[in-house]
Amino acid sequence: MKPTKDQDNDVSVNDVLPRRGFLKASTATPFGLAMFHAEAHAQEANVEPKRLPLTVAGYPYERVTAIQDGRVKIDRCKVDFETSKIGELNQHVFSGAQSRDVTEVGLIPYLLAFCNDGFRDYLPLPIFVLKVFRHKSIFVHTDRGISNPEDLRGRKVATVGYSSSGLTWVRGILKDEYGVSPEEIKWVITEKDSAAGQTGGASKWEKLLPPKISVEKAPAGKDESDLLLEGTVDAIFHPAEPRAYVERHPKVQRLFRDSREVEQRYFKKTGIYPIMHLVVIRRELAEQHQWLPKAVFDAYCKSKQLDLSESKRIRWAYSSLPWYGQEFNETVKLMGPNFYSYGIPQNRKALETVFRYLNDQGLAKRRLSVEKLFLESTLELEDA
Repeated sequence: MKPTKDQDNDVSVNDVLPRRGFLKASTATPFGLAMFHAEAHAQEANVEPKRLPLTVAGYPYERVTAIQDGRVKIDRCKVDFETSKIGELNQHVFSGAQSRDVTEVGLIPYLLAFCNDGFRDYLPLPIFVLKVFRHKSIFVHTDRGISNPEDLRGRKVATVGYSSSGLTWVRGILKDEYGVSPEEIKWVITEKDSAAGQTGGASKWEKLLPPKISVEKAPAGKDESDLLLEGTVDAIFHPAEPRAYVERHPKVQRLFRDSREVEQRYFKKTGIYPIMHLVVIRRELAEQHQWLPKAVFDAYCKSKQLDLSESKRIRWAYSSLPWYGQEFNETVKLMGPNFYSYGIPQNRKALETVFRYLNDQGLAKRRLSVEKLFLESTLELEDA
């Protein structure tokens, strides 16, 4: 990880950046004035104004592809969009070349790097590009008599790494909703992931092991599905779908048979749609171009709204799923028309919940807050 000037974990980004004029109006900086005059001259000459080259990276989600293919522009920017998997995206930011200007990363790896290691090379934007309900992420061996979450006490559970976003949410939900704490489970950690083709592997911040848990390493060369099928463990927690489940092995099933119904009840009770990934921006770039965080936020919101509009209007005909339209309408009825919301106001409860999980689970050195994590200029940005 590249060193930064701000290794004091108690210092928020808003304590540091104002000293560099980050929160001043964009036209008060040399770049802002230059951009203003360039646009004015371009309008007079009726030519295309100069645009800021911007390398953006992430998964090609339908809610993001309008930025990728150019239907939605980031204001004043020329975008080059690179697609990649989360493992590589994380590694690029935390220990790689850091050449991307705006990139998707895992929420929990970023939070841990931020509060445990003083990481400030990239700053978070309230753009939560991946959300996943996590009750579906628990898989059990049918011969072990595990029929409800409480049956996991004292059992061996295999996970790929430990401190990933998905696994942190699973453990937190088990504790909050069913009273099962991580200390009551025997953890078996694998290096090999049967779904690595989807995830791209784990970064170092997804392998953090807290004290006061029972943990052992899996034998070299074995993935989590091997352990479950051979009976070494009783269950798997997995953020994707492990091979043993994908291949429909008769002895492997989800703990919650109707996870959709359970997850809907969870949303009705809590109002939380768990956040997995967010978008970050290179710090130097955000400092130099003070208008950019909002421009990026606005573009991601516009791209996502375009996706939701198409989903409502015509995607039922494009999709091969026979009840796509009905499923979309049921989701809107339960969660509202902007169910994949960005911005702090709509996601504060989810963020504060996961901040608590990091402390409760012994992963974070100190308690995070929304105000210390996000730039002041982004706190009130809303996804209309």
